[in-house]
Amino acid sequence: MSEPKRIVLAYSGGLDTSVILRWLIERYRCEVVAFCADLGQGEALIPVREKALRTGAVGVHIVDLRETFVRDFLFPMLRANAVYEGGYLLGTSIARPLIARAQVDVALAEGADAVAH
Repeated sequence: MSEPKRIVLAYSGGLDTSVILRWLIERYRCEVVAFCADLGQGEALIPVREKALRTGAVGVHIVDLRETFVRDFLFPMLRANAVYEGGYLLGTSIARPLIARAQVDVALAEGADAVAH
């Protein structure tokens, strides 16, 4: 299997994903495109684009998934009364399939040969 040439990284702008962005570039000598899903984080997303570019990303995609998340994931979850241990809503875990799907869409559009999270 050959080394990746272009990776789409699920990127939050935090320490972990910023470090892995640089590591991917240095380890694989490849281009990394940062991908961030907007699920309603608001102003927390403002610095993400610039930080990813400063860290070495060749591009950044911030994809607005709010409407799809609420309509296709949150509302059905609430209607089903989906809770964990009798009291915790499954907000973070319920978003993961949607985030993964959007990341793969970005990877296809970017001509990437790998994704990372």
